[in-house]
Amino acid sequence: MNLTGIIAVSGSPGLYKVVAQTRTGLLAESLGDGKRIPVYSTDKVSALEDISIYGNSEDIPLKDVLKLIKDKLAGSALPTAKAEAKEIRSVFASCVPEYADDRVYTSDMKKVFTWYALLDAKGLLDAEPEPAEGEKLSDKPAISTKPATKAKEAPKTSAPKASSKGMAKTQTVRKTGG
Repeated sequence: MNLTGIIAVSGSPGLYKVVAQTRTGLLAESLGDGKRIPVYSTDKVSALEDISIYGNSEDIPLKDVLKLIKDKLAGSALPTAKAEAKEIRSVFASCVPEYADDRVYTSDMKKVFTWYALLDAKGLLDAEPEPAEGEKLSDKPAISTKPATKAKEAPKTSAPKASSKGMAKTQTVRKTGG
């Protein structure tokens, strides 16, 4: 499962895929309805690949939590956001037994289940596995780490530039006979 480029925007429901970077932030497309929204640099944005859940001994990355939920609940119904807190906590505990019960809130669990349902509906949980560090997939082209070079500029011509009044700045001298 590859969560690269998928973000959660504070104040906006659902998950978004980063489409482009703009001068003032990002352009993101909703995974739910496909609408594109601008995400400004002042918005609180969380990349799913950077999110983790508190664990008893160490934090558990969201990618691993989603995999555990998929392994445990493959094909069965997820608790909805309207379900009671006891039901949500019991299902989450059965899927992720190593989470820190006193540090993970029910609202966080609801959000994880909602994200899981959205990612599963879009088929992003079944995506190809990520390569290990230092390993390359043979069927994908290698990405260059060199910075992009600027395209060569066209050679400058000796044509006169127009002034702000639309007149040419050069003079032409005309020879007359006699």
